[in-house]
Formats: sequence, structure tokens, C-alpha cells
Amino acid sequence: MRLALIACLAILIPLSAPVASATEGKDSSDILGNWTFQTKPYREGQCLMTGTMRITPNEEDGLYSCELTAVEVCSMWGRSVVLQQCEARRIGDQLTIRSEIDQFLESKLEGLVYVPDNFALTIQSAKRMYGSLISAATAPAIFIRAEEGVS
Repeated sequence: MRLALIACLAILIPLSAPVASATEGKDSSDILGNWTFQTKPYREGQCLMTGTMRITPNEEDGLYSCELTAVEVCSMWGRSVVLQQCEARRIGDQLTIRSEIDQFLESKLEGLVYVPDNFALTIQSAKRMYGSLISAATAPAIFIRAEEGVS
């Protein structure tokens, strides 16, 4: 009887262990803060996007608030600078960024539609993320943590 009780406890104890969160084992400080980014050329080499992004904590586990400023330069229609509010969702070392356009700081050719800039990234380290721009066009992208100066 005693052996049966021990066997039952051995089975039940692992079942009562807490479920791992999306960021368990990951310190959110590895993504919080200021980043710069750049894509590879896209649209047959005619466009390039650079920009900045700031990621801040949110109440929900694995979810972060962010703001990004994208600078798109295309030889065929000029330059656009777009401020976007975004939400970043982290699952392990994967980060997805979904944006909404907040304000056009500088507009490209009149009449062209600008689509919010979303990204699918892999967190390589606290200083580097890489992945893809997913917008009106797609392109490989790299994010580098901005070096904070000392004043």
C-alpha cells in the first residue's frame, strides 16, 4: 500500500508543476530599450528602410509596447519618414512587431499609400535581432541595440 501511494504521488507531482511562460528563462531587458534597424534593398534594389525603435514593458507576459520611426528611401518616389505605434509579442527568442501609422513626418510622392511596417524577428542577443520586414514589400532586416551615450 505504501509503495502504491508513493507511485501515485510521483505521478501527480509533475502534473501540478506550473506551466512555463512565453518568456521563462528570458530576461526582458534583452529587448527593452532603443534599437536601430536597416533592411536590405528591396523592390529590385530601388528601396531601403532604416529607422529607430523603442521597446517598453507592458502588463501582459510576453507583450511589449513600442514606437518606431521608419525612414524609407526609394529612388523612384523619394523619401518617407513615418512614426508608428506598435506592439511586440515575444515567444521564446521570436519577436513579432505589429505597427499602426501614427504620423507622417515626411511624405513621399503624393497619392502613394504607405502600409504599416511589421517585422518578424529572432532575438540573437541583447544587442542584435534579425528577421524580415513584412509590409507592402518584404526584405531581410537587422536590428542593433543603440549604444547609449554618457553625458
